[in-house]
Amino acid sequence: MLIARRAALKFAVAAIPAVYASTVFVAPAQAVEALPDARFVGWAQTYNDYEIAAGRLALAKSSNEIVRGFATRMIAEHSEAAEFLVRARSEAGVSYAPDPANPPNTVAVLQRLNALEGAQFDTAYANAELASHTYGVDQMGAYSQNGTSGALRKYAQKMFPKAQEQLEYAKRMAGGRI
Repeated sequence: MLIARRAALKFAVAAIPAVYASTVFVAPAQAVEALPDARFVGWAQTYNDYEIAAGRLALAKSSNEIVRGFATRMIAEHSEAAEFLVRARSEAGVSYAPDPANPPNTVAVLQRLNALEGAQFDTAYANAELASHTYGVDQMGAYSQNGTSGALRKYAQKMFPKAQEQLEYAKRMAGGRI
């Protein structure tokens, strides 16, 4: 019950265009609890894969220097995170357990971004990154504090500060302050 409520209330709808509001993110109503190990691995792998794919899409579709710089950083940092996750997952002996009920709905976001061009793409990408990193900070923070697997908790503890930095940059990018 608590997990279902958390999944339904994850991201701030006001931070993203209305086109995304019905399928992607909802605001947190309470503190986030750490996911079970296999679901955390599933979420983290999906998160890294999404950030790499969205970054590649931004490099292909955007001519905005700020968006392209952020996208390049996301590809590099989430590729590194994905490699570290593979090692942590192996060390922990935890299998991948995707949870399609949990946001972010990355396939829908990527499809919507792919349909946009120019400034509309840049705005939607910035807002999607804001929402994605808000959720990422919540999950990394919760697991780094309360995760049950030492190897995965070490992964979350290493990634948490990076996720916070990325969130701050995404906030500035989405707010047009960069």
